Amino acid sequence: MPILRRLWILNLLVLLLVTTLNGHANAQLELDITRGTVKKIPLAVSNFHYDNERLYSIGNGMGNIIRDNLERTGLFDIPDHKAYIQDPASTAEQPRFPEWKALGVEGLVSGKVTEMSDGRARVEFRLWDVYGQKQLTGMAYTTTKDNWRRIAHIISDAIYKRLTGEEGYFDSRIVYIAEKGLPTARIKRLAIMDQDGANHQYLTDGSHLVLTPRFSPNMQMITYLSYYRNKPRVYIYDLNTGRQEVLGDFPGMTFSPRFSPDGKSVIMSLAKNGNTDIYVLNIASKKAKKITGQPSIETSPSYAPDGKQIVFESDRSGSQQIYVMKADGSDAKRITFEKGRYANPVWSPRGDLIAFTKMLKGKFYIGVIRPDGSGERLITSAYHVEGPSWSPNGRVLTYFKERPQGDNRVAKLYTIDLTGYNERLLLTPMDGSDPAWSPTNAQ
Repeated sequence: MPILRRLWILNLLVLLLVTTLNGHANAQLELDITRGTVKKIPLAVSNFHYDNERLYSIGNGMGNIIRDNLERTGLFDIPDHKAYIQDPASTAEQPRFPEWKALGVEGLVSGKVTEMSDGRARVEFRLWDVYGQKQLTGMAYTTTKDNWRRIAHIISDAIYKRLTGEEGYFDSRIVYIAEKGLPTARIKRLAIMDQDGANHQYLTDGSHLVLTPRFSPNMQMITYLSYYRNKPRVYIYDLNTGRQEVLGDFPGMTFSPRFSPDGKSVIMSLAKNGNTDIYVLNIASKKAKKITGQPSIETSPSYAPDGKQIVFESDRSGSQQIYVMKADGSDAKRITFEKGRYANPVWSPRGDLIAFTKMLKGKFYIGVIRPDGSGERLITSAYHVEGPSWSPNGRVLTYFKERPQGDNRVAKLYTIDLTGYNERLLLTPMDGSDPAWSPTNAQ
């Protein structure tokens, strides 16, 4: 079947529908969530041809990163590039389609890297329909040589969108809490990396406890909670300058700061006078406004992408449950009614789902639910699993799992498709918790 005739749309019924590009239905591709299997698109990604040895690492690295990005989605079957018959140079000029068809692939990615007179690199790629022997898409980018990894992620996004109909998420980053040490003396540092684990760096030195980092909408700032001299403070970290600023210094305990969709305020929980309520703090004026007032614990607020509603957890009904209210705090409605306790709600960037942590019969789950309370699904579970965060396209979740190990504990980051398929360990130098996915760099 020509790859030109494949346009994948992943819907909430856990179906992938394949249609022709001219709109005629061609076939139906089903994702079996009970067996965790999916029919994948066979796709070859050639190494990129390079015109001199100074570009060797870029030419080979481009292919490796694109293959890794697409393979981790679980939607593509990518043969080992060592099995490719045609070399990168001639593939970049004109693929010999019968050879690629014999390899069993339907799509092919080729590319080349050339050096500009000013020392920059020009990167070109093409996505081919092997059976139709046609180019589906192609682009060229000019960049500094040290920026080639990001170009590989941008190309991966373009391929993913062309073949799935969905926006990609590879040109993004993840901030999290890097951990080490015994539970009684745990050192926690703010850390950031590309979504594939590359370009890892620590943002704080571990001298003070840090918790719950969250990106701003323009991904240039991070808000987080830090304990300075055992006193909780809400900070903003500027990724461009490395500057940290105290956003709020409050008399009571502060929890779960998170940016509003417009980036002008931070919503959070604050314990005051024996009660925990949700406040909205204006970044410019540093003034906080309380928007809940129940005699209960209200925490973990998260805005809908349009900023008109807020999801949060509350025990106002007698146990931890999830509620949705208007942005001004009015018209709060409970949306979870199944057995168990619910926490850490976070709204999808698509607006269609809310992810959460659930505790039931001594076990933890990550699940999703629609904003009206319908369609609850549990997609992964563990001894302790918590802290879901959405990819920029709203199709993948990251979170952390924790388990005891003797007198210590082990915490690791994972990703999973929202259908509960393709769970993957996200490698980090130390233990990790509290991950938060950025928007894409393009946003």
